[in-house]
Parts: sequence; C-alpha cells; structure tokens
Amino acid sequence: MTYCVGLSLDHGMVLMSDTRTNSGVDNISVFRKMFHWSIPGDRIIAVMTAGNLATTQAVISQLEERGKTVPERRNSLLEAETMFQVASMVGKLLRETIAGRQSENGQSGSGRFTASMIIAGQIKGMEPRLFLVYPEGNFIEASGDTPFFQIGETKYGRPILIRGYDHDMSFEDAAKLLMVSFDSTLKANLSVGLPLDLLVIERDRFEPLVERRITADDPYFQAISSGWAAALKKAFHELPDYSFEEQAKAKAVDEAAGNAVAKAAEQAATETAEAVLKSAAKGS
Repeated sequence: MTYCVGLSLDHGMVLMSDTRTNSGVDNISVFRKMFHWSIPGDRIIAVMTAGNLATTQAVISQLEERGKTVPERRNSLLEAETMFQVASMVGKLLRETIAGRQSENGQSGSGRFTASMIIAGQIKGMEPRLFLVYPEGNFIEASGDTPFFQIGETKYGRPILIRGYDHDMSFEDAAKLLMVSFDSTLKANLSVGLPLDLLVIERDRFEPLVERRITADDPYFQAISSGWAAALKKAFHELPDYSFEEQAKAKAVDEAAGNAVAKAAEQAATETAEAVLKSAAKGS
C-alpha cells in the first residue's frame, strides 16, 4: 500500500509520499512514488502514484518516453498548454494502461492492476492546480471546499488533516502537519513506511522550493513523532473525567424528569376529558 497527500495553499502546494512497496510481510522494498518535471520560468508538474507498482511505473515511463533513446525523448507533460490538459493526458494513459494489463491477464487480472494519482503543478500565466486522477481516467480538482487530496492508505491520517489544515498556513506548518499525518499512518499500517519524500511548490516559482527525503533517523521527524504522542496523551488526560456513577445519576434524574412530565401530561389530558364530559352533560 501507499500513502500520498497533496495540500493546496494560498501561496502554493505541499506534497508528501511514502516509499514502501510490499508483496506480503516478507517482501518489502523502497520505490519512489513522487515524480516531478520543470522548465524554469515556465512550468512545474508533479505526479504522485498509488496502487499497482507495475502499472504506475509503466505510466511514468510512457510519459517520459523511456522506450526511446535519450535524444528522441519528449515529455508530453512539458508540452501541454494547461494543467487540465496534463490531467486529461495522465488520466487517459492510466486508463489505457490498466485496461491493457487486465486484458492481457484475462479474468484473473480483474481489479489487480488499478492505480490512482495526484497531479500538482503550475504553468506560467495560470493558477497552481491540484488534481486527483481515478483508475478509470476521470479526475477531480481541488477547491476551497476540498483543498487536499489523499491516495493509498488514507483513513489514518485524514482526521489530522481535517482538523489542522488552514488555507493560509505557512509551508513549514503544512510540512509539519503532513509529518503528523504520516506518522499516525505509519503507526497504524505496516504497508506504509519511511523514507518520505517532500516537495514544496511555491506559486509562480516554476521550480521546487524544497525537495527532500525524510529518513527514519531524521531528528525533526523523530521529534514530531514523539512530541505528537506525548501531546495526545496530555490532551487526553486534560479532557473531563468520565464517571459511571455520575452518568447513572444523570440518567436517573433524566428518567425522573421524564416520568414527571409524562404524569403531568396524563393528568392534564384526564382533566381536559372530564371538562369536556361535564360540558356535554350540561348541554344535554
């Protein structure tokens, strides 16, 4: 499995991915899942991948035309006129690659070669854009309501992103938020692992502002991991105490109040009925 996140901010985007690939608990490898290309002054485009490794590697290789000699290679992403065209191009290639692999393997290949991707980047004269590409080739774009995308093992790190994200947060705070999200995922799922790749794309810069690999012995990541664990324990113990006895008392009070209300309502109904009967008797 994999975990990749792309955050869209007012002044750019921050991306992070893990590097673990496994085929069972005894076959674990490290593979890069974040790729980027840039033309200084014109564009920067990044792609993060999750899913079947052979599928994602095939897509990246085709984008870079690795089947040709170096002088003949032309990265089609660097020739697209808009980021929407980039997302369309990657989506089409991903869909065709998955369909081809599944067709070659027949019924046994159904569902085994799927993958998804996050695309981030900016082309000169246009806004930075962030897309999530599905295995079917269709895609959605980040917005103010959905300012970040995750692919892979998403559930463990998502609550932290929802609570901690702010559109005008600094790049440094965004990187810290991602490290906390990844640390929580690492603790919960062995299929996600270090090292992590970090890429910061600043608006109108068209080359990486920050690009680095975070390893297991990184002092800051170790501080984040231990500090977050300690902060959670401290916050937990600062929450109001839960008492079974007090809850039982509160329940008894609620039940008593409910019974009193019901009794009063019943009495009022009885009195109303008696009044109606008396009135009817007088009228007759």
